Amino acid sequence: MRMASDDTKTYSLETLSAMRARGETATRADAPVYELDADFWNSARVVRPAPEKVSVSLQLDADVLKWFEKQGRDPAARMSAVLRSFMEAEQNGR
Repeated sequence: MRMASDDTKTYSLETLSAMRARGETATRADAPVYELDADFWNSARVVRPAPEKVSVSLQLDADVLKWFEKQGRDPAARMSAVLRSFMEAEQNGR
């Protein structure tokens, strides 16, 4: 099942704070609040929803596959991330 493109909403921190104060969010009033320091934001990364996946069969150079396998678990996901990065760079005209 795919989300409709209008399912994603963007709110400012001020708007969310006001909504919470009015009880208009699902967040409990007694939910803990954590202060996030610069170290957190320096190591934070963007995590995107996973797009639809398709299975393909392709031939790779053996050394390329071995290199991706040495990088950690799920080498196919890493290869997909590299290809996505290349695709986005090309689309943006580098």
